[in-house]
Amino acid sequence: MAKEYKFPEGFWWGSATSAVQIEGAANEDGKGMNVWDYWYKNEPNRFFDRVGPQVTSDFYHRYKDDIKLMKELGHNSFRFSISWSRLIPGGVGEVNKKAVEFYNSVIDELIKNDIEPFVTLFHFDMPIEMQNMGGFENRKVVEYFAEYAKTCFELFGDRVKRWITFNEPIVPVLGGYLYNFHYPDIVDFKRAVQFAYGTVLASARAIEEFKKLQIERAKIGIVLNLSPVYPRSNHPADLKAAEIADLFYNRSFLDPTVKGEYPKELVELLKTYNHLPEYSDSDLELIKNNTVEYLGVNYYQPIRVKAKENMPNPYGVFTPNWFYDEYIMPGRRMNPYRGWEIYERGIYDIMINLRDNYGNIGSFISENGMGVEGEERFIKDGIIQDDYRIEFIKEHLKWLHKAIEEGCNVKGYHLWTFMDNWSFLNAYKNRYGLVSVDLKTQKRTIKKSGYWYKELSENNGFVD
Repeated sequence: MAKEYKFPEGFWWGSATSAVQIEGAANEDGKGMNVWDYWYKNEPNRFFDRVGPQVTSDFYHRYKDDIKLMKELGHNSFRFSISWSRLIPGGVGEVNKKAVEFYNSVIDELIKNDIEPFVTLFHFDMPIEMQNMGGFENRKVVEYFAEYAKTCFELFGDRVKRWITFNEPIVPVLGGYLYNFHYPDIVDFKRAVQFAYGTVLASARAIEEFKKLQIERAKIGIVLNLSPVYPRSNHPADLKAAEIADLFYNRSFLDPTVKGEYPKELVELLKTYNHLPEYSDSDLELIKNNTVEYLGVNYYQPIRVKAKENMPNPYGVFTPNWFYDEYIMPGRRMNPYRGWEIYERGIYDIMINLRDNYGNIGSFISENGMGVEGEERFIKDGIIQDDYRIEFIKEHLKWLHKAIEEGCNVKGYHLWTFMDNWSFLNAYKNRYGLVSVDLKTQKRTIKKSGYWYKELSENNGFVD
């Protein structure tokens, strides 16, 4: 028998993206160079099909039409990021007037179309000059970020009421300092920890500046990619492996940004291996007093672990993998294009954890989505018939609905993403959008999922 899944009144239906991934215009109107522009210029071979960030989906020139299309697909909210290197080329100093014009126009256009703008301050795109100073390892860069944040609040805070300091702050740490998939492509756990700690400080400093301005009706949060960690079994060694993986991948940012302090177990672990960052009591005070007001959750896949099969190489690089092995669960369902497990229940487990252990903080799904290669295979009558994406969204929403029924404080669901966009090393290999983008002509075509999403939003739910 069909069941109706209705969501709370005023639920946010929309999508998310980032500046680097859709804007293009990488060298236009005075924009400075960020880490991706720099890396692509120097090592284009690291990028899929050698496609860089110069043009992407050309949102910089086509935003009015794109926002009109968002409205048509039922969006009442949309998360995008401001490019630090576009707004303040070089990361510090003079504000770029052309950038102010552009972001003002985007915000105004969204509001005109009854779409609430959610603005992320940092989505993986450090100005290269800031990275050359050591990025968030360097206290000066932490302060420059706070100045940049304050500039954004002052310029756009009269209209933007939903702010986000960082998107997935753990990703530049893992990618840039441990696992070779972000610039500066360093493998050094000590520096990874310092950069992560500096990021938490930068977020707290931005929140401190935000609070000073007392922007009416505005809230500031952070977006974390949370992955529930499941042990292979209830054996104490497997449980310990899962606890440590959870400390590194979830609690390292979740606890300081929501609770205002680091988990004691993580501090002890880092101390044991002589990897604590340089810190001061005044830092800890700053973190304690500047926690987030709400939380965005990006959910794509779970983490499954088991106890180590072999001792780590004592001369090798110290990484979180010293404490667990990945567990490949027999029968798991995979997205073969992205190599990620599809496990819808994970979204429910995250929300229950936030309800029970994090004061039931107001939260929303800020990203969830499915990347598929070669979607043109599914064109029929001129439209990509992406039933697999509809199914993916629906099954995750069923678990989200269950979490809400059980008292979780969930405010919305944003899909990754509105239209096909450029991915950091994968370029356009996997497509995620409700709308397809022809890279030669930049023509936008709504996919079947786009029409379905419109109905979902209009009905504030679905029947299945």
